[in-house]
Amino acid sequence: MGSLTGKRALIAGGASGIGRATALLFAREGAAISVVDLDEVGGRAVGKEIDHEGSRAIFVPCDVTQAGDCQRAVKQTVRDLGGLDVLVNSAGIIRRANVLETTEAEWDQVMAVNVKSVFLLSKYAIPVLAEAGGGVIINVASGWGLVGGPRAAAYCASKGAVVQLTKSMALDHGRQNIRVNCICPGDTDTPMLRDEARQLGEPMEQFLADAAERPLGRVGRPEDIAEAALYLASDASSFVTGTALVVDGGGIAG
Repeated sequence: MGSLTGKRALIAGGASGIGRATALLFAREGAAISVVDLDEVGGRAVGKEIDHEGSRAIFVPCDVTQAGDCQRAVKQTVRDLGGLDVLVNSAGIIRRANVLETTEAEWDQVMAVNVKSVFLLSKYAIPVLAEAGGGVIINVASGWGLVGGPRAAAYCASKGAVVQLTKSMALDHGRQNIRVNCICPGDTDTPMLRDEARQLGEPMEQFLADAAERPLGRVGRPEDIAEAALYLASDASSFVTGTALVVDGGGIAG
């Protein structure tokens, strides 16, 4: 315990799902947390939960597709928490459709939330991390950023972009002692996964049962992904950068 004591972490998409689990775990490990999200109700609830457990948290409302909002989120985090050591880019959406079914507006929205947000928050966080002598950026990609998936054209394209952006930033900023990695989760029981069933018009129980068809025989929990993020944020991974860590119960192993 306490592997992040004294660290300050900005968690984009921290109001729910993987982001929420990561914020709570990082706080239990000693980090002060900036919960950054468009969902004010959910974001403030996570902040209060962290506060009640005795750790420090702030909530910053932010549209992660907008440069001004992202710059303000980084500035407010630094101002209120006294600095920034870890950036977690976990904001994301999915549209379950092939290219013929996907509208231009849907394509643009998926790419903006899933990719542009990583670019913008990293753009404003990297100078802060570099000035402080280094830090960590963790991007949440997907197993479908490494292999294709059906009826998810924009999502697969966006997550593939996150994997490659991660590698590029790792090369560019390693000399500044900034480690950049991404996590590639498999199906994880979050509101987004359940929304996929609704988009596809499939019964929820059957959809989740199909998602569990992998070597470990279950879907992931947000906490499973948060534990991987903790490893990448901590000194235990001090020689790890530019990697795509697959956490999917063996889903794409074969």
